Amino acid sequence: MDFGDILDQWEEETARSWGKKRIVKDERKKAEALERDAREAALENRPPRDPETLLPKAHPMDVWMRRNGIEDKDAFVRTEYEYESAAERRRRLRLARPDASVDLHGLNREDAWLRLDAFFADCVRKGFEKVVIIHGKGTHSGQDPVLKRMVRQYLEQNPHAGESDFSARDAGGSGSTWVILK
Repeated sequence: MDFGDILDQWEEETARSWGKKRIVKDERKKAEALERDAREAALENRPPRDPETLLPKAHPMDVWMRRNGIEDKDAFVRTEYEYESAAERRRRLRLARPDASVDLHGLNREDAWLRLDAFFADCVRKGFEKVVIIHGKGTHSGQDPVLKRMVRQYLEQNPHAGESDFSARDAGGSGSTWVILK
């Protein structure tokens, strides 16, 4: 609904005639309020109140706004990243620092999977864009690195996991994986 529609509806609502019955009813209420206030004023030994303050009146525009509601067009603030393309977003996030990290050292496959489920759900809820999973290089595993392979499998199956790769050498190298969240 744009502002022109709001004004048109306002004009329609305020142009209506309330009729004689409504006017008579309002006058009767006002007279009753004046009589009641005069009786109370005599009992309390005070002067009667101003007749205009006895019956509260709402401004018609306030009534209309409460009934129909308003939408604040300025409530949504656009960010600098809102207009970037998907490629620009990926490029920016590849260089960005991660918003959160999880360390899987010392966990078995099942526990690590559960920890990743909870971690990803929490990160998506918080609106994070890039996370790091620290899984280790697997040098203490008997054969192949267990957690490194499990993390790759998890990322392939998780709908929130986007592009991923091993971290830079100074940030853990092949012992940690960064993930861009969808």
